Amino acid sequence: MSDEGLEQARAKMTAEGVDPVAIEVFAHYYRLVESGETGMVPESTIEPLDMEALADVDVPEETAADAIRGTIVIKLNGGLGTSMGMDRAKSLLEVRDGLTFLDVIARQVLAVRERYGARLPLVFMNSFRTRDDTLARLGGYDGLADSDLPLDFLQNKEPKLLADDLTPASWPADPSLEWCPPGHGDIYTALRGTGLLDAMIEAGFTQVFVSNSDNLGALPDPRVAGWFAASGAPFAIEAVRRTASDRKGGHFARRKEDGRIVLRETAQTLPEDAEALGDLSRHRFTSTNNLWFALRAMRDELDRRDGILGLPMIKNVKNVDPSDAGSPEVVQIETAMGAAIEVFDGARTIEVGRDRFVPVKTTNDLLVLRSDCYELDEEAVLHQVPDEVPFVDLDKPYKLVSGFEKRFPHGAPSLRQATALVVKGDWEFGADVTVVGDVRVGEDGSSGTIDPGTRLS
Repeated sequence: MSDEGLEQARAKMTAEGVDPVAIEVFAHYYRLVESGETGMVPESTIEPLDMEALADVDVPEETAADAIRGTIVIKLNGGLGTSMGMDRAKSLLEVRDGLTFLDVIARQVLAVRERYGARLPLVFMNSFRTRDDTLARLGGYDGLADSDLPLDFLQNKEPKLLADDLTPASWPADPSLEWCPPGHGDIYTALRGTGLLDAMIEAGFTQVFVSNSDNLGALPDPRVAGWFAASGAPFAIEAVRRTASDRKGGHFARRKEDGRIVLRETAQTLPEDAEALGDLSRHRFTSTNNLWFALRAMRDELDRRDGILGLPMIKNVKNVDPSDAGSPEVVQIETAMGAAIEVFDGARTIEVGRDRFVPVKTTNDLLVLRSDCYELDEEAVLHQVPDEVPFVDLDKPYKLVSGFEKRFPHGAPSLRQATALVVKGDWEFGADVTVVGDVRVGEDGSSGTIDPGTRLS
């Protein structure tokens, strides 16, 4: 049945106008799923990885300036923020002072351009659901688009497969739910398929910096650009030391078989290896998803592999309608862009500070980002004020942006002096609330209003 399933998937993708290279990449992973491949990385096959720190590296100012002038910035911007109840690009969320993620990103890039006299093109990888709103928001920034390169390109899409027979899922109630993105590992396929990879090289650029649009710490730093250019590496990823909040997340390791660096995601970890995954003293570094690659090295490797990098597969089993647990189970085939680190000889990692890793995945993260724990300077650079940001855990009423905004109508409380804020139940916060130390609200089952000017300690 699966041979028929692949042909049905090919036909569906062709009819939808999906790039032929993307169809072949999908077919590669389809055959892996068909053969029983799980994409798992057993603990017995890897060993811990150590690395140098950016703080210990000497990067001359001239090297940094030259490197940033040869760099292109790509922001991954295909996410809708559905986990926070959004139905448009998450990057349109207000961060602070009336600015969205997109505003901050644009201002950061424009500031670096001015300071270093660099072209520094900014390009977004959008999905068909985020493109229009994103380009409309960025339209207010004169000169943001580069003269030779587009401001965005579209990631590919692929059909969800019924778990029982691997045929494309059908969902007439909402046909858009029959499709899913291939994960951000699709960036390499999309760059090649759109012709952008060649265009970037022809425009005279040498390297690319890629990061998530919801990570405002990932500004195009000339010092990191200089380190990468001077390293001669074809590919590199910025890493941070794992903390308790990263215990269940992915990490770097070295594969015993060939000595290559690998990035093991949670979804690639066997249940019996969960304890090793969570051991912060063993696997000490996690990915920021800030990565760098040399344009010619990427093109050469894609050409050598006929457009298929062969990134490790991530197999996700979900419901075709994520909001309906009774809808059919489907397989979504994904890859992670950071996994390309194992493809390249001489790939590198480097430890950076947490200031380059400020992701917003939940409303807990959003509250901290909007609080006085951070400040934006005149160049839109985000600065962390306290030595450590507090742990925040908001109850169910706050999980969606609509509920979150309703319960913080006057903005975030002061969290600069806090170590933790845990809120149970349903509380509305008044203006000028200050949190000091480790604070727990509503643990007795109560709900209500926290008066303006309250000091919680």
